[in-house]
Amino acid sequence: MSSKTENRLRVGQGEFELNRLPKRPLELLRAWDAADEYLLNTLAEDLKPLADARILIFNDSFGALAVALSSFKPQAVSDSYLSQQATRLNLIANGLPEHNVKLINSLESLNGQFDLVLIKVPKTLALLEDQLIRLRPHLLPSTQIIVAGMVKNLPPSIWKMLERLVGSTSTGLAKKKARLIFVSPDPDLVVPDSPYPVCYQLEETDYLISNHANVFSRESLDIGTRFFLQHLPVIKGACDIIDLGCGNGLLGLIAAERNPRATIHFVDESFMAVASAKENFYCAFGLARNATFRVGDGLKDFEPASADLILCNPPFHQHNTMGDQIASSLFKDSRKVLKTGGQLWVIGNRHLNYHINLNQLFGRHTVAASNAKFVILNAVAAT
Repeated sequence: MSSKTENRLRVGQGEFELNRLPKRPLELLRAWDAADEYLLNTLAEDLKPLADARILIFNDSFGALAVALSSFKPQAVSDSYLSQQATRLNLIANGLPEHNVKLINSLESLNGQFDLVLIKVPKTLALLEDQLIRLRPHLLPSTQIIVAGMVKNLPPSIWKMLERLVGSTSTGLAKKKARLIFVSPDPDLVVPDSPYPVCYQLEETDYLISNHANVFSRESLDIGTRFFLQHLPVIKGACDIIDLGCGNGLLGLIAAERNPRATIHFVDESFMAVASAKENFYCAFGLARNATFRVGDGLKDFEPASADLILCNPPFHQHNTMGDQIASSLFKDSRKVLKTGGQLWVIGNRHLNYHINLNQLFGRHTVAASNAKFVILNAVAAT
């Protein structure tokens, strides 16, 4: 058995080399799934779009759809910086012009109408709801809409949402545990305004927390963050604190409160997360506190030995796949960016065994706090 997964996608449009981000030496996961193959082969064999068709793609994990359809010069909407960067790199790897695909983040406006809309179902259905509402003004009665996903990721609520916000649906046969849903726009549907962002008041504070559609735990404080907030450190003399994988920015917000002289840096690969963190920080502190807000690939844009404290609640999902690749990449970045004596504080479910990775990178770790479900680990950057 090969120690590295197949990275050649073979579909009706051709053969393409595709890789995931973040990169791993021996990648065990493909950069596409059976739903991508099903969708692309259906387009090539049955639908055969016209050469000048205006194509819009949503939630293309690593650019499989955009790369295969690049000759149509599609537009691709994503909330993920890593997805957009993977699309760029995969276009280059296949000798295709980067400008053939227009990359749009989830908060940018769309322009004009589209002939064909391709939607990969995201992990967060609130994001799909927000996307469908934003999409409605850009549909023609003749627009073809195809929603694709693995059967296990397609709850019945998907069909109800599509019929409520777009129009009638029909469903193709399942192939390799993937399914396509075909949606016909209904111009007479009355579509509501987007309910996002949603807001709640952070318990035991006066802070009003705003959350865009793709933010984790957008309707209330999750129990892991609550536990972490109870144990956030005060670092004497700290100048630079990073909320890594910041989500809505609660860790950085409370760290700013407890370390009033520090500049807080909010970082996430989700455009909606960073937008939420920025709104929440300035709502709490106005312009009186120094902060930066970056959408990017971990800490790749930070200078080595530039941070006193890094706070991290790593995601253990990437799109619909579970794994530790994101956490491992974030820990490696943190080791490089911490000053000598700087601290990384990490929270995770007890079963995730983050301590193994931290021991490999930092030499040791300590347990700052734990309960039946979560553990908070502290690692210090030595010389």
